[in-house]
Amino acid sequence: MLENHPFRTIPRKTPMLRVAVPNKGSLSEAASAMLSEAGYRQRRDSRELVMVDPDNEIEFFFLRPRDIAVYVGQGTLDVGITGRDLLLDAQVEAEELLPLGFAASTFRFAGPVGNFSGVEQLEGKRLATSYDGLLRDYLAQRGVNAKVVRLDGAVESSVRLGVADAIADVVETGNTLKAAGMEIFGEPILRSEAVLIRRTGEGGAANGTAKEIDVLIRRLQGVLVARQYVLMDYDIRKDLVEDAAALTPGLESPTVSPLRDSDWVAVRSMVPKKETNRIMDELYDLGARAILVSSIHACRI
Repeated sequence: MLENHPFRTIPRKTPMLRVAVPNKGSLSEAASAMLSEAGYRQRRDSRELVMVDPDNEIEFFFLRPRDIAVYVGQGTLDVGITGRDLLLDAQVEAEELLPLGFAASTFRFAGPVGNFSGVEQLEGKRLATSYDGLLRDYLAQRGVNAKVVRLDGAVESSVRLGVADAIADVVETGNTLKAAGMEIFGEPILRSEAVLIRRTGEGGAANGTAKEIDVLIRRLQGVLVARQYVLMDYDIRKDLVEDAAALTPGLESPTVSPLRDSDWVAVRSMVPKKETNRIMDELYDLGARAILVSSIHACRI
């Protein structure tokens, strides 16, 4: 059952972009942190259900992660942040706009050790899951006829209790499954992460214009880039610029500026954060000096 939220209690002269944000769970804190990095005001009290950011003409509604796709799909809210698995499981008229790079998870089959090796062996079996919509679609696409048993939690106990023959659930380390005497089998059903979603079909977003949604997307993309890249500055001899540029090509091309010593130039480029130290080592071996790395707080690509 959907939670009660005061969608029309806040007076405003013009429609604001309405955004659904997870109110709890693994998605909540990371989603709010990302929106804050994107320049949006966020709630300070976890009991707040609505947060208005008048400077950016946007309203945030804090909802159960499972309900967000429903609100967006019905057109009550313009866009929302939820899991890809929850979006597909809801089976509503909403689509993924942008993967957000956090809350990664894998949805997989598991069963008693040695009982199953592939999805084709599930024909006629009972499968317990908390994602019945997603699972039914997956089985139908592969022509497997199995009985899906929906449970709200503790899915791994269903086999031991005789409710199901196998399960389909989000798997992280697999330790809980091992403790229950089960093992993963078959290919992953879905690789999920947090995503920004929007209503599909006629009408699109409920109140927000395409421009307002585009601004939100650009800001979130800017956060993703800022998290994944750093700025690298270094000095190098002119005759080595081409070799250096091959190590630091940047998004378009590196910036090259003259120095007082005409034989040397200064180079600035964006490089992947996770490769920072390897690139610095290779640049140093090439002959670069004064190699500096700076964090990126915000950007537009």
